[in-house]
Amino acid sequence: MYINPFAIQIRARKLGVLLRNAREIAHKNLNDAAERLGISSAEMEAFESGDASPSLPQLEALAHYYGVLLTHFWDNHLLEENHRSEEIDLKTIGELRQRIIGADLRKQRLEKGLDIEYIARALGVSPEEIEAYEFSEQAIPLPILEAIAQLLNQSLDHYVDHETPLGKTLQIQQRWAGFQALPEELQEFISKPINRPYLQLAQRLSEMSVEKLRAVAEGLLEITL
Repeated sequence: MYINPFAIQIRARKLGVLLRNAREIAHKNLNDAAERLGISSAEMEAFESGDASPSLPQLEALAHYYGVLLTHFWDNHLLEENHRSEEIDLKTIGELRQRIIGADLRKQRLEKGLDIEYIARALGVSPEEIEAYEFSEQAIPLPILEAIAQLLNQSLDHYVDHETPLGKTLQIQQRWAGFQALPEELQEFISKPINRPYLQLAQRLSEMSVEKLRAVAEGLLEITL
């Protein structure tokens, strides 16, 4: 399998535009954003220009800092408005997340019987660079992580933060966005406490196996016939 390096470069440029747009809409200073991540202003400028790319943990931290959904950075559309978020130690969480991602990448690679040289050749980088990513000695740029995930037949969502306070905040934002995308009449139905038993019933049904659902349906048919 071969990953076109030009495609990675294009992804980095698009990501840079989205990063700059999110920061400007949030009225955040570039130097302040860099300081929150524990990197230099020059590195942040490189992220926004597409000359370099943030790692997934850094991107998660920026999504929180800018008050945007993480999925905004998978999109091709610019933002028009934004919301503020509570303070979280983004630098510490980012460092922890990078270690977790690196260890997970190494574990998956070994389980699939792939050597570092194979990954390096596919991405057009040195084996030492891949090793630095796996041992969290170097942050993994998002386009590189996406490419490695592709090589490992893994979705990017597998690496997204679902556990730390930052990750949980991002999940809440995602759920709220999903709720807002519902038709207004459905939002109103969900919001009424009197309808909660119906929602709980729907939840229980969604957790049932196909066999149990079929049995329930057959039972209802017998009652109505």
